[in-house]
Amino acid sequence: MAKRWRIHSYDSVRIETLRRAAGVPAVVAQLLICRGVSESAAKSFLDPKLSALYDPDLLPNCPAAAERICQAAADRRRITVYGDYDVDGISGTAVLYLCLKLLGADVGYYIPHRSDEGYGLNSEAVRSLAAAGTKLLVTVDCGISSVAEAALARELGVELIVTDHHEPGPRLPEAAAIVHPRVTAGDCSSTAAQPGGGRQYPFGSLSGSGVALKLAWAICKKTAGAKRVSPRMKDYLVQAVGLASLGTIADVVPLVDENRVLVRHGAESLANSPTPGMAALMKVAKVAPRKCSDGKMRIDAEDVAFQLAPRINAAGRLGQPQLAVELLVTDRPDRADELAGYIDGLNASRRTIERSIQLAANKQAKELFDPAEDAALVLADRGWHPGVIGIVAGRLAEKYHRPVVLISWDKAGVQPGIGSARSIPGFNLHAALAECGEYLLAHGGHAAAAGLRIEESQLVPFRAAFCELADARIPFEQRVAELFIDVEAPLSAFTLETVRNLERLAPFGHGNSRPLLCASGVTLAEPPKPLGGGHHLAMTLLQHDVSLRAVAFGCGDWAADLAAAAEPLDVAFRPVINHFRGRQSVELHLVDWRPSKAETGVEK
Repeated sequence: MAKRWRIHSYDSVRIETLRRAAGVPAVVAQLLICRGVSESAAKSFLDPKLSALYDPDLLPNCPAAAERICQAAADRRRITVYGDYDVDGISGTAVLYLCLKLLGADVGYYIPHRSDEGYGLNSEAVRSLAAAGTKLLVTVDCGISSVAEAALARELGVELIVTDHHEPGPRLPEAAAIVHPRVTAGDCSSTAAQPGGGRQYPFGSLSGSGVALKLAWAICKKTAGAKRVSPRMKDYLVQAVGLASLGTIADVVPLVDENRVLVRHGAESLANSPTPGMAALMKVAKVAPRKCSDGKMRIDAEDVAFQLAPRINAAGRLGQPQLAVELLVTDRPDRADELAGYIDGLNASRRTIERSIQLAANKQAKELFDPAEDAALVLADRGWHPGVIGIVAGRLAEKYHRPVVLISWDKAGVQPGIGSARSIPGFNLHAALAECGEYLLAHGGHAAAAGLRIEESQLVPFRAAFCELADARIPFEQRVAELFIDVEAPLSAFTLETVRNLERLAPFGHGNSRPLLCASGVTLAEPPKPLGGGHHLAMTLLQHDVSLRAVAFGCGDWAADLAAAAEPLDVAFRPVINHFRGRQSVELHLVDWRPSKAETGVEK
C-alpha cells in the first residue's frame, strides 16, 4: 500500500553546532538531531558506557527478591525459574538459572507449552511443580497478571517472586516480591500499582530479560557482600549481559537509555565471550562478529533480530522451548552443536509453515475485508499453527498498516481458539482487547502485540466489536503508513566512509532505527532480479554516473511494477556495508519507491 513520506527538515545551524560539540561528521550530526539527541547527550549516545546501567538496588523490590532467593539457595530449598516461551522469556530464564547454578542452588527451569498451556503461569503447572518439590517459584517475563495462580501457589506452600515487564492489570498478584520497572516499591499485594505512589525505577522500558539481569546482578552483589563481585561472578555477568541483549532486541523494546547500553555491550559479549550454546547458534546461523569503527568486535543487533532470535523463537513456537533454554545454559560444546542444529531445523520448518499461513491469511483478508478502507483485520482458520500466527499478523499489519488479529481454531473443535494480534502506532491493542473482553476467555500483552483465547461462537461479535473500535480510534488520515525519512541525498553521498560513520549510531532497532534516507531521480540499470525463490529483489540503481546495488527484502511482488516504471524513481532506503569474501561495499536496502516528482504525501 502507498506510504506517505515525511522528510526531516534540514537545519544547517543546528547541524554545525552539534557537529562541533560532538566532533562528528555533519551527516551523523543530522541523524542525531533526527533522533532528538542533544549536544550534551551526543557523546554518551555514540559511546554508551557499561557503567551507565542503573544499580539494581534502584529497581523496586529487587533487593528484597535477591535476599529471599539467596536464603532459599542457602537453605537448599528447590527453586524453579518459570519463563515465557519467547526469546525474552527464554533468555531471561537462562540468565537466572545460570546465576543460581553459580550459587550452588538446587534449581531447575520450566517453560510452558505455547499451545497446550498458553502464556504465563498456569494452575496445572503450579500444582505439578509444587508436587515435585518446588518451594520457591521465580517468574521471568510473566506473572504480573497471574492473580489466581499466585493465590494457588500460596495455598500450596510455594513462595512466589514475580519478575515481569508487561502492563500490570487492575490487581497485582500476591507475591513475596514483584520486580517490575513500572511497579513501585512495596507493591507486592493485591493492590494495583499507583503511579508516583512510591519509589519508581528511572527507566520503565526494560525487557523481561533485562529485569532478570537486574535481579541476577543484585543476587551477585548480595552474595559478594559488596558492589564489587568476585572474578567468577564478573565473568558470569558479562555473559549474562549478552544473553539479556537477545531478549531486549527480540522483544522490540525501545533501544534507548539503559536498553541501548545493554545491547551495545551485549553485542560485545556475544562476539567475544559467548556461551557454548550461543557460539553454536551463531555458527549454524552464519553470524560472525565484525570489527566496528571503535576497533571492538561486536555482533550486529540486526543479526540478532533476523538470524539468532527467530531460531530461538522457533523452539517456543513449535512447542519445544525447553531445548532453547538448554542450548543457552549448556556448558558442553558437543551438546550445544547438537541442539543448535536441531533448532536450526525447527526454524526451517517454521519458515515453511509461516509462508503457507501468510498466503492463506492474505487471501482471506481480501475476501472478507477491503484492506484499503477497513480499519482492522480479524482473520481465523482451523489449519493455522498457533505458534506462527503472531509472525504473520505482524507482517500483515506492516503490509496493510492496520491492526491485525489472527486466530487459530483447535482442529478437533474442543479447545478454544488461540489468537495473536499486532498493531500500528497510535492504536493500543492491550486497551482494545480489554474493551472487547466480554467476547474473550483471556487476553494480555502490550500496546503493540497481544494474545488472546476465544470460543469459536464469539468470533463474529468479537470481530464486529474490535473493527468498530478500530474504526472509531484510527482516523482515516492515519490509515496511511508513514515513512519518516532522515535526509534526502544523492547516491554519490553514500561512500564507504559515510556509511561507516552512520554505523556509529548502532545498535539499531525499535526506538533507534537504522537511518532511512532517500534519493530522487533514480533509474534502474536493468529489470530487477528475483532472489530467494522470488521473495526478494536485487537491482542496480543509477543516478548520474553513480551506480549502487540495492536489495528489496520481502518485496518480490514489486518486480512487475518496477520493471514497467517508465520514468525516474524516488527511492527510500537504508544504507549498509555488505561484507563478502573479505571485501566491503555499500549496499542499499530498499524500503519504498515511487515515480519521481510525486506531488502527494511529502512533507519536509
